[in-house]
Amino acid sequence: MGRRRLLQAAVGVPAAGAAVAATGAGQAQAQAAPGSWEPVGRAGRFDEESPRFALAVLPDTQYLFDADSSDPAPLRATFRYLVESRAEANVAFMTHLGDVTEHGTEEEIELAAGTFRALRGKVPYSVLAGNHDIPGDTDDQRGDSAYLAAFGPERFASMESFGGASPDGYNSYHVLRAGGREWLVLALDWRLSDAGVRWTRGVLEAHPRLPAILTTHDLAWADEEGQARLSDNGTRLWEELIRGNDQIFLALGGHYWPPGRTVLTNDAGHDVHVHITNYQDRYYGGAGMIRLYSFDLARKAVDVETFAPWFLARDPEERAPLAAETVELTGDVDRFSLAIDFAERFAGFAAVPPAAPRPPREVMPRGTVAYWRFDADGLGGGAADGPLPDGTVIRDLTGRGNDLTARRLHDGGQELLLRSGEHHDGQPAHASLRFDGGQAPDRGAILATAADAPLNSWKFTRGYTIETFIKLPRPFEGEHAWMGILSWQGRNGDAGKTTGWSPDEPTCSLNVTGERFLQFVVYPHVQDADPTSWSHALETGRWHHIAIVNDGRRTVLYVEGSKIARNPTQASTGIATLGKPFTIGGTQSNERFGQGFYGWIGDTRIVSRELGPEEFLAPYA
Repeated sequence: MGRRRLLQAAVGVPAAGAAVAATGAGQAQAQAAPGSWEPVGRAGRFDEESPRFALAVLPDTQYLFDADSSDPAPLRATFRYLVESRAEANVAFMTHLGDVTEHGTEEEIELAAGTFRALRGKVPYSVLAGNHDIPGDTDDQRGDSAYLAAFGPERFASMESFGGASPDGYNSYHVLRAGGREWLVLALDWRLSDAGVRWTRGVLEAHPRLPAILTTHDLAWADEEGQARLSDNGTRLWEELIRGNDQIFLALGGHYWPPGRTVLTNDAGHDVHVHITNYQDRYYGGAGMIRLYSFDLARKAVDVETFAPWFLARDPEERAPLAAETVELTGDVDRFSLAIDFAERFAGFAAVPPAAPRPPREVMPRGTVAYWRFDADGLGGGAADGPLPDGTVIRDLTGRGNDLTARRLHDGGQELLLRSGEHHDGQPAHASLRFDGGQAPDRGAILATAADAPLNSWKFTRGYTIETFIKLPRPFEGEHAWMGILSWQGRNGDAGKTTGWSPDEPTCSLNVTGERFLQFVVYPHVQDADPTSWSHALETGRWHHIAIVNDGRRTVLYVEGSKIARNPTQASTGIATLGKPFTIGGTQSNERFGQGFYGWIGDTRIVSRELGPEEFLAPYA
């Protein structure tokens, strides 16, 4: 269910909200007693290992807690959403950016504190003081206050995420586990003292490998176009905390409007995203509007959206006109995506050590009939890069005698086949070969088994798994349509096959189309057929693991452990091999090679049975 539909279906309308919907005027006030709160449903299960999770950001709520005009109903709806959709949105945490109340009186603070009780034990969160929460223009050494009594360390001590607070109690930090790793959230007072700066530095030093999100009240302001600039207080935080601490990659503040954002460069040369989130100037004081930062570690992106659960929960026909205008914000500063390569961005303080090469014996399961790699194991030593000369033998590491021999096509030069250290992150060997094939004129290089290799005649009637790793260059220059990755040589017509577009086509081949789709076509040993699998368009500049799996009945193509859509249901038993060589780097037509492959090819393995993704060369759970 989409988030908007989920909100409409699952978020109940609070009593005050129902009154507003009925009158259509949007001015009804809550009749809650100070400190009261409404129980909400059970929180969904948060998946801390999923690569997708959300951080909820709640800015200034001060106009909802404003003396005798207070109305906590919108915030109750927001909390209901966070609790009841925690699993669907995979909400890891909520952070409030300060100015919880308008005057910081005991009555306002008490009502706000009671409203926040809806999150207790269901969604972890942080709160920090804004200038309206604390009487007087003082820093975090101000001493006791109604705010500190309600939102001090004691409130958060029972939360699993709570890491600690500064001695004065006005600054705190949380450690979250989300996306399979830990993250640090700093909740800093609106006016940080020198002692507060030292405390924050100590927290960062105590957690040197954690990416950090800094939250505070007064950080930056924006012009009408949404271009953010650091405020005086934000400049102090930047100079004394942020720019020299590479861990801080995201800094969030409220206080000012309109919303805005910018990207600054820290001392390590890395991006720091600085955002203003504040909607108190909007209808109904912002109506408890929240912003979701949806992290997607797989896509290397953070998707940001801003909406008001209180308004979304209403029947659209019953929303007041201004509620309809404010229900969801889609401007450039309210709905956007950030491209962040998390591994690269965090490498300076939390580098992930590369996986060590895996020895051949660890990746040759039962039924392995051939395995080639282009490191010292496969090539018997030699240079780590540079041309791979014609006549070079690439050993079949199974010992079954299916060695490959390298040769150029069409009297091509040495640059057509090079050794390379590039490799897929999940590849056992940390090496590959760079092929520079192409058309107009035809050129390339291939690796082929000897005329008497056992693999040339294997039929695989009980199934097979063929795997390889490829990378297409970026930019993808020249003409390379229908280039071959691997194949068995020979005409399918000579195997008695009558289907397919031409009897001159090989009996089995894996190719790349002009649109960069993979095409796997096989002429089975048993059936007179040519079942063909087609992938999506492959990205350039990215390594891909490819697996072709046959269970003796049909064939399925996988890319990066993911089954593609266009796999035929047509019966396919075995491969109609003709005793002709198996080849990497090209595909024949009528037993002649034209162009060769263009790009990198890594470890290649053939197993005489069906393997599951967890058994692939790049294992996928």
